[in-house]
Amino acid sequence: MSKNEDVIEVLGARVHNLKNIDVTIPREKLVVITGLSGSGKSSLAFDTIYAEGQRRYIETFSAYARQFLGNLERPDVDKIDGLSPVIAIEQKTTSKSPRSTVGTITEIYDFLRLFYARASDAYSYNTGKKMVSYSDDQIKSLILEDFMDKKVSILAPVIRSRKGHYRELFEQIAKQGFLKVRVDGVIVDITKGMKVDRYKNHDIEIVIDRLKISEGTDNDKRLQESIVTAMYHGEDVLMVLDNDSNKARFFSRSLMCPESGISYPNPEPNNFSFNSPKGMCPSCKGLGMLHEVNISKVVPDDSLSIKNGALAPHGPQKNNWIFKQLELIAQRFKFKLTDPFSKIPKDAQQIIFYGGNDKFDVESKTLGITRNYKIDFEGVATFIQNTFDAGETTSLKRWAKEYMDKIKCPECEGSRLRKESLYFKVNGKNIAELAQMDVVELAAWFENLEKDLSETQVKIASEIIKEVKTRLQFLVDVGLTYLALDRSSKSLSGGEAQRIRLATQIGSQLVGVLYILDEPSIGLHQRDNEKLIQSLVALRDIGNSVIVVEHDKDMIEAADYVIDIGPAAGRFGGEIVSEGTPSEILKHKTLTAQYLNGQKEIEIPKERRKGNGAFLELKGATGNNLKNVSIKIPLGMMIGVTGVSGSGKSTLINETLYPILNAYYFNGVKKPMPYKSIKGLDHIDKVIDINQSPIGRTPRSNPATYTGVFSEIRSLFAKVPEALIRGYKPGRFSFNVQGGRCETCKGGGLRVIEMNFLPDVYVECETCQGKRFNRETLEIRYKGKSIYDVLEMTIDEACDFFEPIPKIFRKLKTIRDVGLGYITLGQQSTTLSGGEAQRIKLATELSKRDTGQTFYILDEPTTGLHFEDIRVLMIVLQKLVSKGNTVLIIEHNLDVIKTVDYIIDIGPEGGKKGGTVMAIGTPEQIVKKNKGFTAPFLKKELKSK
Repeated sequence: MSKNEDVIEVLGARVHNLKNIDVTIPREKLVVITGLSGSGKSSLAFDTIYAEGQRRYIETFSAYARQFLGNLERPDVDKIDGLSPVIAIEQKTTSKSPRSTVGTITEIYDFLRLFYARASDAYSYNTGKKMVSYSDDQIKSLILEDFMDKKVSILAPVIRSRKGHYRELFEQIAKQGFLKVRVDGVIVDITKGMKVDRYKNHDIEIVIDRLKISEGTDNDKRLQESIVTAMYHGEDVLMVLDNDSNKARFFSRSLMCPESGISYPNPEPNNFSFNSPKGMCPSCKGLGMLHEVNISKVVPDDSLSIKNGALAPHGPQKNNWIFKQLELIAQRFKFKLTDPFSKIPKDAQQIIFYGGNDKFDVESKTLGITRNYKIDFEGVATFIQNTFDAGETTSLKRWAKEYMDKIKCPECEGSRLRKESLYFKVNGKNIAELAQMDVVELAAWFENLEKDLSETQVKIASEIIKEVKTRLQFLVDVGLTYLALDRSSKSLSGGEAQRIRLATQIGSQLVGVLYILDEPSIGLHQRDNEKLIQSLVALRDIGNSVIVVEHDKDMIEAADYVIDIGPAAGRFGGEIVSEGTPSEILKHKTLTAQYLNGQKEIEIPKERRKGNGAFLELKGATGNNLKNVSIKIPLGMMIGVTGVSGSGKSTLINETLYPILNAYYFNGVKKPMPYKSIKGLDHIDKVIDINQSPIGRTPRSNPATYTGVFSEIRSLFAKVPEALIRGYKPGRFSFNVQGGRCETCKGGGLRVIEMNFLPDVYVECETCQGKRFNRETLEIRYKGKSIYDVLEMTIDEACDFFEPIPKIFRKLKTIRDVGLGYITLGQQSTTLSGGEAQRIKLATELSKRDTGQTFYILDEPTTGLHFEDIRVLMIVLQKLVSKGNTVLIIEHNLDVIKTVDYIIDIGPEGGKKGGTVMAIGTPEQIVKKNKGFTAPFLKKELKSK
């Protein structure tokens, strides 16, 4: 590494908690940065090296372009040398749009669209026959061949199976000089004021010419002109009618069904895009799903009367226009608003739900007069649907959504595309069928495709097929064999999204780039880890530098160079404690080295718990890829749900079990995936779900506000005698609302000075000196500390300070227990590392009172955690279980799996080949059964101890 150009040199990095460090990173190597969660790994990799690379790239633009891009701040570092163009592959970069899918992110779907636009065959959706298209010359020679010596009429179809009286159309045709039209199979003369029955479907064609087909140049010329005219008026379609047999035949320049005459536009890639008006299903606008009003949610209890609130959206009877209309409907159909809803006539229910207009007379016998009434009612269900479709505000839409179900679009059956696009096929498959296959199936389909294509198709498509095959192979290489192209990117986990981006980057085959990855092994089973490491090595071998922020043991051992940051986290970290090759790292006395060489370890419990004898029994789960799964979950234990990525763990737990429990205990609205039955709900009394969604990342959010402890602290300050005398309420001590905050910086503590062509500069607010509150608020002190002083305390200090106040102490103690004693109460959430944010979230949920019968569900809680952090976390979780609660963890990390009491292993593979329970039992029993892919890795882990 003596040659300067072979290294990236970082001098004096001071971003976040980095302590003015100098580091030399070898180029074109696989470098792993590791260390405790919160020690400064991401600060070095992303906030220093990546941020500077981005900034230098944007600096190359003109000042004019930069003003639109927003300028990037220069990271707090003295100098970085040897930097290549930088690409960061983070966890939070996928789009949450419902229109984004695996196919669109990887661009494979774009290649498929091109493939179908250029090399597919079109079929008629009416007859299933292959569509044909002709040039004008071909049409002429076909007419000469098939209708020689016959009298024919050349017709231009203008209306097909549509209702209307068409008076204006007939006038227009006459003005263009045509004398006859064919209406519903009969040729008639156009007369003045001519029209047809407006309530019936009609077919109307203009008679362009009537002639006898014969040889000769005059006839030839006349036929040619008639074809051009008919094509013009019939929008590229014409009909030739044999006058003797009255049989018609269609010809078209576009694709057309020779029997029924329907035609498709010539295919373009847009016709196969569900994000383009040309290709999207008109009913669901290319989303594949629709929201439909569920009548049983509108009338949840039909034994109630309308007066007592049978119509849930409107509640009990009020004196307003809607109920006046309902009274009219009751008069019209002779029922009362006090009748149970189930007794109301079906016709009346129809009008109540879907609306209607009606006039009726009521004779008053006492007065001897007849009154006219008019019903003009939109209908409750129609109103909800319209509010959802055209609601101006999110809250209105949310209100409408309460009475609706999400259903598969009946028109496109979830394929997102319009009918015509689905009838373009290659080797018997349409594009939607390809998008539904998983990566392995699709790769196999393309492997055998070329021998089934015609010579022309092969010529056109060979390059596209090659491109698709290589991209599919990259997805296989990063362990994503189970994904289908139509999988919505919203439903991907952080690790999956990151590996998709990695596959896309490998596909781009760039050289000389610096890639920075953030924990790519998240959500990946040990079995696929090897593939992921090989993919990164492949990126390195083509001439790129790869920096990976990672805690995974295999990844650290496979690296060319390791940088360990520590010694602890937060303000006690930010230094390089060791660096070198993996074997050199082991010789140091650092925490990471101790875990790698086995001096320290996460203990395996002496004995596994037996549980409390109660079970939660779920039967017949069939969501996504689950194959009629039935499981018995023992309660009062720590349970691990394992299996390769995509095997169905999240579907079973997050999409089936959690919604069932949430609906039962808290009336949750999320609909569980299909299942047959569940037993044992009375053995637990609440459920707490801790998933992977990030905590609020705004500068105004901090650990105190997120965990809810700040509200308690503000209430405490409002009870201080001085605050009571001044009449201060808890809101006075919030930096987010007017009153107590400093109005110069609006409670931010910093002021932004806008610099036109340079990054905005943040300076301390001169009014409050960065304290966020005004002078009067800061005068209120509790035990000598102002509200600002409290926000500046670390969690450890705050625990001692607030020990006498149980409500506050309990929440703070949980944050300390998960190993975050070093962060301050007021630290901005934007500056928390991934692992810290994950644990703040855990602490918030864990600080809720457990009842001894609580069911906790954790989805990969070890995201972003170092071995030592995992040890601390497991102690907290073990304490919860010791109190009688049940903790269920979805996890791949072997350090967690070996410490649980009971394992449910799902497999064997991901996607369609998964979805069955491979083995259940204690870790030792799983190893004994040796089924599935988890057992061999677990065996190694248990043996090595």
